[in-house]
Amino acid sequence: MEKALTKVGSFWISRKAKEEFSSIGEDLSRFSNTVEEKAKWVLEKLKGKQQKPLPDLLREHNLPPGLFPKNIICYEFDEIKGKLVVHLPSNCEVCFKDSSVFRYATRVKGVLSRGKLSGLEGMKTKVLVWMKVTNVSVESFKSDKVCITAGVKKLRSKDAFEIPKDSIKVDEF
Repeated sequence: MEKALTKVGSFWISRKAKEEFSSIGEDLSRFSNTVEEKAKWVLEKLKGKQQKPLPDLLREHNLPPGLFPKNIICYEFDEIKGKLVVHLPSNCEVCFKDSSVFRYATRVKGVLSRGKLSGLEGMKTKVLVWMKVTNVSVESFKSDKVCITAGVKKLRSKDAFEIPKDSIKVDEF
C-alpha cells in the first residue's frame, strides 16, 4: 500500500511540476529581459511567492492604482531597493478621464517609495509633443492631486488615475 501511495504521489508531483515549468516558459516568452532578471523571476515563481496586484502595491505607496494599464504581464518589485519593473505585452497608450495621454514601453522601470515613483524609464506623456515622464508623486496622503514631471511639472487630479484603464497598442514608443 505504501509503495502504491508513493508512486501515485510522485506521479502527481511530477505532473504538477511539468505544468508549472510549462507555465513559466509561456510567461517568460511574453517578455524579454536579461538572463539574470529571468532567473530571478523564475526563482520567485518556484518559491511560490504570491504577488499582490500592481494596483494594490501602488495604493500601499500612496500612489493612484490606475497609473498603469490593465494589461500588464507581470511586475517585479525589490522591496529593499524600491526598484519596480513593470512588463507589458507591447508598446501601448492610455487616455485617462482628464484627457491626459500616457505611452508605455514594454518595460517600465523606476524607484517606488512612499508617494513617489521616480527615475522612470519607459513612460511618456503628451505635452504638445511626447515628453519622457521622469517622476510621478503625490504630496500627502490626503492630497487629491498627482504631480507628473515630464520636463515640466503638471498637477493632475488623482481621480483620473483611480481605475486601471484598457490600453491601445501602438507601433512605437
